Amino acid sequence: MTAFPVFNIQREKVREIELDDRIFDAKINPSLFYESVRFYLASQRKGTAATKNKALVRGGGKKPWRQKGTGRARAGSRRSPLWRGGGTIFGPMPRDYSISLPKKVKRAALRAALTLKRQEGKLILLDQFPLNGFKTRQALEILKKFDLSNALIVSAEKNPYLERSIRNIPGIEHVRLENLQTYDILNHDHLVLLSEALEKIQGALLS
Repeated sequence: MTAFPVFNIQREKVREIELDDRIFDAKINPSLFYESVRFYLASQRKGTAATKNKALVRGGGKKPWRQKGTGRARAGSRRSPLWRGGGTIFGPMPRDYSISLPKKVKRAALRAALTLKRQEGKLILLDQFPLNGFKTRQALEILKKFDLSNALIVSAEKNPYLERSIRNIPGIEHVRLENLQTYDILNHDHLVLLSEALEKIQGALLS
């Protein structure tokens, strides 16, 4: 266990919390990052690119001319890929790009990412992130006190005030714990964990 400070929005230390070394002092394996990021990016691909092949293009029910005697090459349909307006050969078709990844690998990658942020000194624990309504200016003031220009903020539950207050701030992103991905952590300079999210993380990654 490692004692780690917890701050309030005034950047004042309010208490310390014990970080489990199995999560925040885990082995960092770059291959885990590669597999986890590849899994996430593949799942984000829509796979909706499509072209019409010979079976899908319109027309071509009638043979353009008789088979022999015209002096022209044989043709059976105007939908032929060789003709203008015909089907496309080997064009892209809708597909699913997602790949599978074992849960153990996902959790190991998350532990490694959390460890990396702690070792780099870019992990911040906040007791709370209170906002009086949808206040982007108020959120900016809090972020400036921690010198944060590129950060991921993780909360345990849905927080509409926080989500809507920071969504227009470049470089700042909010994610609920249930949607936390290794890619999100690695894609931001700092990681800000709210205290209730930290407690659930330590419970989830050790189960």
